[in-house]
Amino acid sequence: MWICKTCAVEHAARPDVCAICADERQWVPVDGQHWTTLEELQAAGHKVRLTEREPDLLAVESEPGVGIDQQAKLLKTPAGNLLWDPIGYVDADGAALVREHGEVKAIVASHPHMYGVQVEWSRALGGVPVLVAEADQEWVARPDPVIETWTGPLEILPGVTLFQPGGHFKGSAVVHWAAGADGRGVLLSGDTIFPNPGGKSASFMRSYPNRIPLSGAVVDRVTKAVEAYEFDRVYGNFDNVISADARAILRFSADRHIAWTRGDYDHLT
Repeated sequence: MWICKTCAVEHAARPDVCAICADERQWVPVDGQHWTTLEELQAAGHKVRLTEREPDLLAVESEPGVGIDQQAKLLKTPAGNLLWDPIGYVDADGAALVREHGEVKAIVASHPHMYGVQVEWSRALGGVPVLVAEADQEWVARPDPVIETWTGPLEILPGVTLFQPGGHFKGSAVVHWAAGADGRGVLLSGDTIFPNPGGKSASFMRSYPNRIPLSGAVVDRVTKAVEAYEFDRVYGNFDNVISADARAILRFSADRHIAWTRGDYDHLT
């Protein structure tokens, strides 16, 4: 099993280039494709760290970071847990830390950039189902029987719903957690909606590193999809969060994006 050093997505074999990174939404280093393995990462001193973001929601990170270095989320419920946006590293100690918080019922990535070592996480946690959006299954580089395709909306645990606004990828997914934020509701948005620094606005992009925007129509569609749910807080897939009043902030951000792409503010440029 090989891991792309740039995105940290697992591959069953080592191709000349990682297809996820060769896509216009990602990038291949100037000096070419590089690969690594879990054994190499462990020998280099990587470890898994868990920190609480709010009651029943923990961040799962690799230290030092690997690839895109997303911050996975472990969402805890009385009926079991969800591992969201799995990171590109796992070892026995890290899996044990996750298991201490209860049984993981499913592993889900918001989109292909966040696949990480999802199959390896499944094996470390006892064969947990890995749910992959049907619209994005072509990007799976390590097929395995633990992978199941899905389309939304899907209540994966009581009060925890997966749905697919699309945008960044066709199958880009968001989690709605009804009990989060003291019952006001939480979205785990991956890159579908990206909370900006300061927590007072959000971005919507086809590619974040390559600065390719989405159209105003798609941004409106994505925002209306999440507005069907009650929420007050949004967590991105890094250490980025809109901690309060997120519903209004997302609508403001969407309207601003739509206005700029429509040309309303061209006189300012």
